[in-house]
Amino acid sequence: MDTAALAARALERDPASVARAISLVEDRRPEAESQAIALLTELSVRGRAESCQRVGITGPPGVGKSTLGSALIRRWRGAGRSVGVLAVDPSSPRSGGALLGDRARIELDPDDDGVFVRSMASGGQLGGLARAAGAAVEVLSAVFDVVLIETVGVGQSETDIEHVADTVLLVVQPASGDVLQFIKAGILEIPDVLAVNKSDLGAVAERALAELTGALRLCTEPGGLAPPPVVLTSASGGHGVDQLVLALDGHFSALRQSGRLGELRLDKSTAWAARLFAQRHGELGVERVGGPALLRTALTRELRQRATLIEAVRNVAARLA
Repeated sequence: MDTAALAARALERDPASVARAISLVEDRRPEAESQAIALLTELSVRGRAESCQRVGITGPPGVGKSTLGSALIRRWRGAGRSVGVLAVDPSSPRSGGALLGDRARIELDPDDDGVFVRSMASGGQLGGLARAAGAAVEVLSAVFDVVLIETVGVGQSETDIEHVADTVLLVVQPASGDVLQFIKAGILEIPDVLAVNKSDLGAVAERALAELTGALRLCTEPGGLAPPPVVLTSASGGHGVDQLVLALDGHFSALRQSGRLGELRLDKSTAWAARLFAQRHGELGVERVGGPALLRTALTRELRQRATLIEAVRNVAARLA
């Protein structure tokens, strides 16, 4: 199947074609690069990426990210919106593949063709996302109304999510000591919305909500933007999930109505492309294009001209030849 036909089938939400499209952009062999660029270009022209809402969900292991993600998916589906999920798992030390797998984490209705879930191995990336995650999000954004990206859940190093999501949701567990650790690691600067999950713990959850709200106020500069909203949820019982959806949708709507969404995505895509470039060509490669600042300028110029992530990195790298 050629890339135009594959893109057309994927845009019809054919699960096998969506899976094949993601496999193509994951393929790091040089001979696959041109096909991946052609596919992403086709999807960007014909897809719905501009209206797609990208939500990243992150937080420590065991906090209930997958259960909360499942609850969010049910709400979005109830509103008639299609959902693509990219679930990034730890890599198996033996096979290198995703260790958990989507079926073990996300609760799915097998008869619902409006939801697609794809697992991706993190490949040991400390930022919590796999190297191909950015391109995979481009694929899903062209096909679905909402894209949910769930990180591997390693805690303090999960900062890459902000480069591929419009809205970052940080999930916190009561009585875990997470708040202090998040402040020390600078993670509280990343989320646009926060959820204190497991509200069924009662007073413990209420105390965590108060601590987190106070910490966010301390992290907010006088006269700066208001702290992000914090929602008390119980993923298993469904408490607070409607309010969480409203907070996520409200952040995305504000970005669109202010006209900032396009520039925000450009900045995020530039940061992700710069990371891909550095991983592929190393510090010497970055220096050969003039250093980090000139690299970002060159990548931004490529992306403004509607180059895909992979294409932008390839075009700038061509200057090294």
